[in-house]
Amino acid sequence: MLRLNVTRVGFLMGVSLLLAAIIYFFAANWGGLDRADKILASAGIMVLFYGASVFFAKMKIMLGHHSFLSALFLVGGCISFGAAVALLNQIYNSHADTYELFLVWSIPALLFSFITRFNPFYLLSYVLIHLTLWQYFFPSSMYMERTDNELWLIGCMFALINLILLLLTQSKLLPSAPLKFVSFIVFHIALLFLSNSTQFEHFGFWMNIACIAAIATGFYYFIRVRLDKVMLTLNALAASAFAVFKFLELLSEHASTTFFVFGLLFVALLLTANFFFFRFLNKLGADEATDEPHAEPKLKEEHQSVLVGKIVSTIVTVIGVLIGSISLVGLVLLASNNADPEQVLLILSFLFVLPMLLLRRLNPVIRYTVLTIGYAAGIVAIIWIDAAALTLLYLALTAAGWFRLHGRTQHLFSYSLINLNIAILLFQLFEYIQHASSFIVLIMAALNAVVFASHYLLSEGAMRQHVRECGLLFTLLLMFWLTFMPDIFPYSYELFNVINFLVVTVLSFLFVRRKQTLEAAASLVFWFIFVGFKYYDLFWTLLHKSITLALLGMIAIAVTYLFAYRSRAGVPEDSDAYSRILHKSPVLMAIVIVLQLGYVGYHAATSEILLSGGTPVKLAIEPLDPRSLLQGDYVTLNYSISTPPSIVNKELEARGGSRRIKAVLQEDANGIYQFSRLYSQGEPLSAKEIVINGVYNGWDGIYYGIETYFVPEGTGMETERQAKFAHIVVGKNGDSLLKRLSKE
Repeated sequence: MLRLNVTRVGFLMGVSLLLAAIIYFFAANWGGLDRADKILASAGIMVLFYGASVFFAKMKIMLGHHSFLSALFLVGGCISFGAAVALLNQIYNSHADTYELFLVWSIPALLFSFITRFNPFYLLSYVLIHLTLWQYFFPSSMYMERTDNELWLIGCMFALINLILLLLTQSKLLPSAPLKFVSFIVFHIALLFLSNSTQFEHFGFWMNIACIAAIATGFYYFIRVRLDKVMLTLNALAASAFAVFKFLELLSEHASTTFFVFGLLFVALLLTANFFFFRFLNKLGADEATDEPHAEPKLKEEHQSVLVGKIVSTIVTVIGVLIGSISLVGLVLLASNNADPEQVLLILSFLFVLPMLLLRRLNPVIRYTVLTIGYAAGIVAIIWIDAAALTLLYLALTAAGWFRLHGRTQHLFSYSLINLNIAILLFQLFEYIQHASSFIVLIMAALNAVVFASHYLLSEGAMRQHVRECGLLFTLLLMFWLTFMPDIFPYSYELFNVINFLVVTVLSFLFVRRKQTLEAAASLVFWFIFVGFKYYDLFWTLLHKSITLALLGMIAIAVTYLFAYRSRAGVPEDSDAYSRILHKSPVLMAIVIVLQLGYVGYHAATSEILLSGGTPVKLAIEPLDPRSLLQGDYVTLNYSISTPPSIVNKELEARGGSRRIKAVLQEDANGIYQFSRLYSQGEPLSAKEIVINGVYNGWDGIYYGIETYFVPEGTGMETERQAKFAHIVVGKNGDSLLKRLSKE
């Protein structure tokens, strides 16, 4: 099983790199391919992924690996369909990241999820549906004015959707644990948004009641009706988030000395409740027998509960420290009068920290609350005072906390403060050195790598575990940060990127091989973050990244396959869930794939017909230069016809809200079409007039669906400087497509 997990991680990385390469390549908008070549390439890639899925599903050897590869390529095929839809919009200059893109993409993802019951499809469908709704209500390509009532209704819709999903997953009608966790979290986030009494004056009070009721219901259900420690922990996080949100809401309206005193009491209550809750959680269900038939699933659930509990406890502790620090700093600033507030903060910090380090028998909740607030206040003071000697002294005080505290959360917190202290000290020493920030991050990464490596010298125990986990986390974080720093010596940027990729890849396999779950998860998270964030890296073109990632992906799959073949690490077909995915309604899956290919062909055919048969129109423009995640660089066009005459604008405003309209454009003496009037159904048009479809945004402009012009990477600024006119074609039904831009 160990070798099986190692190879599956390798295959996952390889397929992920191939998908990233495809998205990067299409987003680069390489001029070496014409429209037909791009469309055929996108369809061919889809066929390749789905064909690979079928091919590996038919293999009768190494069942555990081939079935996993088959499932990966099936998901990859659905993702490549999304890339193909984005490419079609890029080719024909449709809106960037429009809701139609995500809507079309979500349909096959939904169908696959119902057919296969595979968690990746459930999660992909969930993300795409939410992106569809978000882009519909808040399109990135145009500004939409929303009233408070509309925002409240939109928030209610998101909350209701996630509540329904939560109920379906909890009742096992949708068998997806990840979807249950995600829908629960988003449901409570939506309720928090709706409970904002400052923005929703008429509904805030009632939504606060609804939020409290949802939290109370969660506690009752997950304790009394169906014991679920993981969900109970998330419910406690929701309760903490609600309390913190209400505190910040009150802070914005009632900041005063008295309020900050209550803020410190609030933090004490929050952390005390956190402590007693997890003590109660650990006792909950402990009296149940462990030798019953379902003991193994319960032990697995218990392990998940402990892991989630530690994460939630850490989050609550950090939030409490932040609020306590804000309250203490605010209290000092308001109460210090003529005294230097930074000196007062420093003195308070020592008064808070020193006794708590020495009094180890004090109640842990009180001790850690006072200690962490004192440390945070001290950090603010040393940054304010800006003296290297004082920072060094405070570093020693922070290091003492590492040796005097107990527990994973406490060690992570003190280790974070040590790193922050060192960073402040290095900045004070290197402030006037060229590329100081890059050198500081490099030194910090090296120091943390040494700390991580030093755990091999320690004997087995809690201290070794804390050193390993803290050192690894900050090494990964600082190495990733280093990949965004400018050159401090020739080709240092490229070197740091290569080192980061290789180190994180090796660590992922190493930790999987050693069954170190937490460390393996952290390494994989940073691996995927690195691949994703390199999209936004302007020092390396998307085309070059695409080629590199494609080669790395093929190498990763080939090497992993060779390792799997030589190790013969497999599982019986009847015990492997992945082997059954393609055997579930293969006819229905084939229909979904054919529909995807049919959509690509239909979209391309209709667009080509419009381009060849539409009426040519020339418009004046003012371009901008943003970027789309899936489609690359584009120029946003503001047309002269986007702003109608004031009399028309008043008429549209009187109608209220966003709505679809038809506008009449008339050609002037220079051959440029100008806005003439709103079209009335059946009215006659002159020879120099055409009708074009648009959407009034409910504010001050009309959008025609031709505001996006995609360009090869890095050419947006040049296009923006030179382009003065847009050449479009308009069909008989008013639909339009953008063909090209020109100077004249």
